[in-house]
Amino acid sequence: MPVPAVLPTIDQSKGADPWEGPSQLLDRATGAALAQLTGGLSPASLAAAFQDWASHVALSPGRQLRLGAKAARDWLRFLDYARQMALAGDDAPVCITPLPQDQRFRDDAWCHWPFNLLQQSFLLSQQWWDTATRDVAGVSPHHEDVVRFMGRQILDMLAPTNFILTSPVVQRRIGETGGQCLLDGMNRLAEDVWRFFSHEAPAGADQFKPGVDVAMTPGTVVFRNTLIELIRYTPTTTSVRPEPLLIVPAWIMKYYILDLSPENSLVRFLVGQGFTIFMISWRNPGIEQRDTSFDDYRRHGVMAALDAICAITGAPKVHAAGYCLGGTLLAIAAATMAREKDDRIATITLLAAQTEFSEPGELGLFIDDAQLAYLDNLMWAQGYLNSGQMGGAFQMLRSNDLIWSRVVHGYLMGEPTPVNDLMAWNADGTRMPQAMHSQYLRQLFLDDDLAEGRFLVDGRTIALEDLHQPFFVVGTERDHVAPWRSVHKIHLLTEAEVTFVLTSGGHNAGIVSEPGHAGRAFRIHTRPAEAPHIDCDAWLAAAENRAGSWWLAWVDWLKDRSGESVAAPSAPHVEQSGAALGAAPGRYVLEH
Repeated sequence: MPVPAVLPTIDQSKGADPWEGPSQLLDRATGAALAQLTGGLSPASLAAAFQDWASHVALSPGRQLRLGAKAARDWLRFLDYARQMALAGDDAPVCITPLPQDQRFRDDAWCHWPFNLLQQSFLLSQQWWDTATRDVAGVSPHHEDVVRFMGRQILDMLAPTNFILTSPVVQRRIGETGGQCLLDGMNRLAEDVWRFFSHEAPAGADQFKPGVDVAMTPGTVVFRNTLIELIRYTPTTTSVRPEPLLIVPAWIMKYYILDLSPENSLVRFLVGQGFTIFMISWRNPGIEQRDTSFDDYRRHGVMAALDAICAITGAPKVHAAGYCLGGTLLAIAAATMAREKDDRIATITLLAAQTEFSEPGELGLFIDDAQLAYLDNLMWAQGYLNSGQMGGAFQMLRSNDLIWSRVVHGYLMGEPTPVNDLMAWNADGTRMPQAMHSQYLRQLFLDDDLAEGRFLVDGRTIALEDLHQPFFVVGTERDHVAPWRSVHKIHLLTEAEVTFVLTSGGHNAGIVSEPGHAGRAFRIHTRPAEAPHIDCDAWLAAAENRAGSWWLAWVDWLKDRSGESVAAPSAPHVEQSGAALGAAPGRYVLEH
């Protein structure tokens, strides 16, 4: 386990305990080593959750009777199903059906004996556990969610779909291939293990190289500092809107999620609509950036980019859009500017970005005091949190799709997983500096300082209610990272005009929603400035349903607020910035 070269100074003046420094060092090193073994999950946090739940159930005899009665009813239902199946065969009515989002048992083979019995017993057990961990009087909501989540992880791991002896689908595949699928799967497993320990990208990801296969929209790096590169994209229309648009992506990811392949690149689409687009490309920090703070990202990221854009273009106003954590940072920067009477931001767009964190969704399962102390120890030893350590938590949120389905299809059935541009981007992760990540998780996720008026910038509080620019805010229906009902709470924090969009898809695929993408739809509704608050259910009732991509609605909204078009400048990166720093996608996006 790496230990920082500079050890804590032991202050022995005024009776200080001479063991305090070494003991703290020992505790941190031990915590960091344990965090490496557990993937960053705190055993103390999990133990506290299970103790809270178990002790309250143990002290609730009525609850125990109800759970026992349910178990007995479920057992009788299962026996009755087995009896009817013996008489009527596979046509016997089932006693429980999978949830709509559960695709594990969709194959008809699960309807035949004996696998239908395995399926039914598993689903009944899953339902019982959900009942046992829900609405237990006295248990904290956070602990209840953790217990239910961890129980679901164990059940998902033990599902009959995951084992050769209990899965008819796997057995059929083995028969069809004469066992070759198992050999192929073992070869794939060995390759994946080798790639994991050698820190190589997943197989197939090398087909999507930034600047070659993705991140291909022509542009130039016009500004660079120790934290960002600022890319200006080359106009493709004869006229452009006079006010540029700055896009602030999350630093937890490479920026080219918004500039994937040409057919689904949001950047290329916006340039084609006559907008002058600037994009921040964050540097991938290493241990030398361990002390980079959250405010450094504001000052050297958003504010530095905004200053550069105004100097390059001469525009007095800039539209700004932020994605995920980038949207949260943009909101903080804009609120600070409002406090300082800086009115350069014309409009604010937030894409799957939270500003209120009291209900952060399932990601909040991994955030409490014990968990953050555990992560602090891990980052203290490394200087950062890497993408693999963050990615494990995200995968657990959708373990059926992202873990066990891939295990079954890739390693048991020997089916290669096709890699697309979005999957390759997802494997191209970044690191989070210790200081910034600790501040972000504690001040925003855990303490909700921004929404509750305690967030400090330069020693003074900021407030989103100071923002009066029009907002365009996008939430996605199946977002495990920024649930749309949490994103919607921007309505509580500002009296500005808010156009809110709820689009189909998840945190990434819902945002990368190009026109022509089959099956896309969204709802949209605008709350006028200073109008009464509208809650989520009222918003759903009032929103207009539209088929297609929300990108088109956003472009119309931007055009209404961006002034009349003017002639596009020729070679803007040379004439207006003086010197180019290289072609897009720049250097920082290529750093690993």
